[in-house]
Amino acid sequence: MPLSPISSIPVARRIIKNRYRLIGSLCENCKSMFMPPRIICPNCRRKGRMKEYEFSGEGEIYSFTILNTAPEGFEYQKPYVVGIIKLREGVLFTSQIIGKVESIRIGKRVRAVFRKMSVSEDGFINYGLKFEVIDEGSS
Repeated sequence: MPLSPISSIPVARRIIKNRYRLIGSLCENCKSMFMPPRIICPNCRRKGRMKEYEFSGEGEIYSFTILNTAPEGFEYQKPYVVGIIKLREGVLFTSQIIGKVESIRIGKRVRAVFRKMSVSEDGFINYGLKFEVIDEGSS
């Protein structure tokens, strides 16, 4: 018997592919890639044939900012870094970047990792993807 997303909040959250994997879309007609996914290609319009595409999760820091004043619920993370990641496939993607703040630089290689995003008032932990800096010596 399949699980009902209505009966359990954790299951409902787990079935959202984009929350846990880098799922975007690819137009089979013009080969353009999009993140977040699109159902219609803005280049090809009706001629486009969109399909789901899972990105590699590897890329480099394109731009970033260090946040020292955090919004409510994220105070425990400050200072933290939010940046634009240029994925290996060429798509730009906004994400939190984790690692030593002093090691974060434009052009540094990063990879997607599964991490805690926030904790609700009732203790429900939300998980998702962040990007971590890849040390030059690691694989």
